[in-house]
Amino acid sequence: MGELRRASEERQVELTDAALRLVATKGIAALTTRSLAAEVGLSTGAIFRHFASLEALLEAVVARVEAVLDSTYPPADLPPIERLQRFILARSNAVGNQLGILRLVLSEQFRLALSKSGSDRLTGCVEKTRSFVLVCLRDGQFSGELRDDLPAETLAPIVMGTVQMLALSPSRPRQREAETRAVLRSLLALLRSPAVAPQASRKRSP
Repeated sequence: MGELRRASEERQVELTDAALRLVATKGIAALTTRSLAAEVGLSTGAIFRHFASLEALLEAVVARVEAVLDSTYPPADLPPIERLQRFILARSNAVGNQLGILRLVLSEQFRLALSKSGSDRLTGCVEKTRSFVLVCLRDGQFSGELRDDLPAETLAPIVMGTVQMLALSPSRPRQREAETRAVLRSLLALLRSPAVAPQASRKRSP
């Protein structure tokens, strides 16, 4: 029984990941049970052996989005700048590998197709991200590592927008990682306190 359950759970993850690929490559309107069955080489009936309805499939997609995004949050006890760095690297990589996540989170059409609870959970993903970034920025400002001449609330959209643009990069994985680190250095240079930035520059000088 345990093996059958694991096999079923693995198939459900495969189906939700395929649904995200469809959204990323063909748009949200293309996400149907028929197109999903074709994507994974199953019959439509086989899809319904794993999900009782299209609504259940959509709820599973939301759960998959939550799981992927939650995996990108670093430990809360890390120093604020390291916490922010790890988050940007992990989030841009995870979303870059599954662009359907970004499209779903930003899609009003998908929200309308969901139940209220599913729509609220998707909204919660965005709010959780913003809250995490705000805490990192405020902690960094409190420690004196990040600039405090601008409110954290106005800096947070810059960080979140940077993550989105990095995720949308058409570069190959290895090139994207190098690109992400270069952009991250520039972003942190903008965010750092003027009193801290010169010291960091001197440390990098030969």
